[in-house]
Amino acid sequence: MVAPPPMPEPTPEATGEVADAVGGNWVDRFAPTRSRPYLRLSRADRPIGTWLLLLPCWWGLLLASAATGRLGLFDAWIAVGCALGAFLMRGAGCTWNDITDRDIDASVTRTRSRPIPSGQVSVRGALIWMALQALIALAILLTFPPAAILLGFASLVLVAIYPFAKRFTWWPQVFLGLAFNWGALLAWAAHTGSLALPAVILYAGGIAWTLFYDTIYAHQDTEDDALIGVKSTARLFGNQSRKWLRGFLVATLCLLAVAAIAALAPLQAPMPMVLALGGVWALGWHMAWLLRNLDENDPESCMLTFRRCRDTGLILAGFLVLANVA
Repeated sequence: MVAPPPMPEPTPEATGEVADAVGGNWVDRFAPTRSRPYLRLSRADRPIGTWLLLLPCWWGLLLASAATGRLGLFDAWIAVGCALGAFLMRGAGCTWNDITDRDIDASVTRTRSRPIPSGQVSVRGALIWMALQALIALAILLTFPPAAILLGFASLVLVAIYPFAKRFTWWPQVFLGLAFNWGALLAWAAHTGSLALPAVILYAGGIAWTLFYDTIYAHQDTEDDALIGVKSTARLFGNQSRKWLRGFLVATLCLLAVAAIAALAPLQAPMPMVLALGGVWALGWHMAWLLRNLDENDPESCMLTFRRCRDTGLILAGFLVLANVA
């Protein structure tokens, strides 16, 4: 008797799962079935983006609190509010990105299993879901001081523009950096009530960091992007990408170090400065380790390195916590 042929493995489109999500994530395992397409639309099954949006917020808050020498209960709410806001606004931003990119996503192997191109969520449903997330985030933002609220509204311009950047510039990663690091300005203003030069320099350092990790991320799709005409720094740099990544690493270190010096030098207390600069050094060491182990021609290596950039940001945040204790 001839054995039947083995059943083929179900594709992501058939199961509803997204191809580039971590297997066995909490959405696929525990979320109610009807909610899963919407949570996947918000990238809740891939928390790395929320971390990368949140960490500059925490940097801004912790550097501001170290500079002013005060850290109170409201700062704890700023930290929690930024975490909730990062989750919600990242979800709203990803929903908007998938609405605008639905035709492109359908043409790319890695993204055709996303909820809109795979038919799990309609454009109308996605728009309603985006608005709901944004309204909850607005309620959180309105608990912050006026300067932070104004900055929160200003960030919407960058969020709206980013999905279209890959159509008109080879540097869409700059637009992502402008949007993803805005929280450094917002959290600084939430603590101090206004902006200052150290916050702006910190923001610039975060943009350089984003250019580092998102160029690595973009290397996963260079072949598909070339076929459909989507621009990215990964395509622009080509075989010179590693040289550019080293440059972004150096720029990140220099700008973050200058931000720490500008914020903490007026204290005339050495220990907070030493700890903050130690955090910048440790961040740079981790970025160099990531770059040394990266194979930019291997999509799995690119994705793993991209996810590990969360640890890079947490290292600096940890040292800034110590600077506050000092």
